[in-house]
Amino acid sequence: MPYYPEDVIEEVRARNDIVDIISGYIKLKKSGNSYFGLCPFHGEKTPSFHVMPDRQMYHCFGCGVSGNVYTFVMEYENFTFREAVEMLAERAGVTLPKAEFSREAREASEKKNTLLEINRLAANYYYYQLRNPQGKQGYEYLKRRKLTEETMKRFGLGYANKTSDDLYRYLKEKKGYGDGDLRETGLFTYSERGVHDKFWNRVMFPIMDVNNRVIGFGGRVMGEGEPKYLNSPETRIFEKSRNLYGLNYARTARRGYLLLCEGYMDVIALHQAGFSNAVASLGTSLTEQHAALLRRYTDTVILTYDSDDAGVKAALRAIPMLRAVGISVRVLNMRPWKDPDEFIKNLGAEEFEKRIAEARNSFLYEIDVLRKDADMSDPEQKTRFYNAAARKLLEFSEPLERNNYVEAVAREFYIPQDELKQLVNRLGMKGSAPAQAGEPGPVQRNDRRKKGKDEGIRQSERLLLTWLIEDPSLFALLEGKLGPEDFTEPLYRRAAEDVFEEHRKAVDGKVNAAAILSRYIDDEGTYREAASLFNEDLREPLEGEEHRKAFAETVKRIKKNSLDTRIKNATDIDTLQKLIREQAELRRLFQ
Repeated sequence: MPYYPEDVIEEVRARNDIVDIISGYIKLKKSGNSYFGLCPFHGEKTPSFHVMPDRQMYHCFGCGVSGNVYTFVMEYENFTFREAVEMLAERAGVTLPKAEFSREAREASEKKNTLLEINRLAANYYYYQLRNPQGKQGYEYLKRRKLTEETMKRFGLGYANKTSDDLYRYLKEKKGYGDGDLRETGLFTYSERGVHDKFWNRVMFPIMDVNNRVIGFGGRVMGEGEPKYLNSPETRIFEKSRNLYGLNYARTARRGYLLLCEGYMDVIALHQAGFSNAVASLGTSLTEQHAALLRRYTDTVILTYDSDDAGVKAALRAIPMLRAVGISVRVLNMRPWKDPDEFIKNLGAEEFEKRIAEARNSFLYEIDVLRKDADMSDPEQKTRFYNAAARKLLEFSEPLERNNYVEAVAREFYIPQDELKQLVNRLGMKGSAPAQAGEPGPVQRNDRRKKGKDEGIRQSERLLLTWLIEDPSLFALLEGKLGPEDFTEPLYRRAAEDVFEEHRKAVDGKVNAAAILSRYIDDEGTYREAASLFNEDLREPLEGEEHRKAFAETVKRIKKNSLDTRIKNATDIDTLQKLIREQAELRRLFQ
């Protein structure tokens, strides 16, 4: 990645007022010293997107995104940090120094660009073949699938000829690429018998990243060959678990939710019908990385998986992964048709829109599946279903949420609500019910409690950093009590070191959070979490005795966790005794 000096990055940021930049993308309305608007990163009707000119930061109270002018441009435009710096520098009239590369970074960048260029040429080649006599079979297949010329062009659909090495000869002989680069594309098979195209006699689906660059291909065989669908292998520019088909278009749909499909044709059919927010995984089951990627663009996903048993199993695997990253999940009923492509062709876009509105709550869908396998006329199976539903309800650790679902399950499945609630409580108190697939057992519950405690500490550390940014006078209260070394989360400790250092250097005592955040943007994904460190609980300014007490309790909680951690890792008796004395004095920390 190109490196620009920190002072240049800060100059560019400082000369691009965040209100001016963001108001060029969304409508902002002033309220007091801040501005509000509809968040561009999730669907909403009530403005919850908060822009703070005094801090040159933004925060959405709806979806939780935060950042400075760089992160906004990166998220909205899907720019890299380098691209955001260069765009904002040009806007502000700042001349950037020549970007510096290490030898390794330069070689890696050049190789990546070469592979992207080869893929682009291959996509163009396949596109050309489809529209010529040799591509007639593929073209007629796509026409039978009711695709329009416009749709085929939009998705860059093409055809790989029956000849087994024509793409190889085109790229090597006409374009001059060597085998070292061609081998790395994954487009060819190298063997003792020679080099052959991996894709032949197939309709081709270019796979693009969010910046519309071709990173791989999928191919659908013409005729009865196997496999029916073949995908590019993973390369240095193509990771199946970190990309989604159609996301380059869906990310700008701004519908407030994404439709998650199983196949390329489902995505294409939905886009053609006007549902440009459809995406699909790339020949693999949904992964945790896919879920995290989806969370960057939406907080709601509607599953449109096939209605057969395989589709049901895929949905049951996907639901907990999506929930784990904070995505609300619903499941669309495709019956009597198998998939979105068939549904659209037979019932049309208007009926599909109705099904979206009626999409099933994912938890109730999971209960539906449990119910389907039970013969409710058989007392034993009926009892087994009630117990399975009750154990499933124990997944909700929050009592209010669990009670709401107890009420819903009781109503939907005709189970007496009081009896279901009692059953849930009994199973919860036992703590030893055999774990079914997808439900927590005793070990999982212990892990969940530990994770809950860890998240509580992380939240306290985030909250303290936010308060220190908002009220620099609090630094004086921490003198001799707590420092950056007491933050146990590595990223938070690094941020605390920056915040304390900025405070010491600042003439007016104020900490420039927007400038600090810029230091984290080089690390992919880190800036999102770093931004949240300075925007925790922004609606609760630290004022009055109640909030001063909350500040003291937060500091004590962080300090206690720090001491507990150091005591656990102490290697000599003197250090241990000193830490234990500090721990005993905690209660007098703010007396």
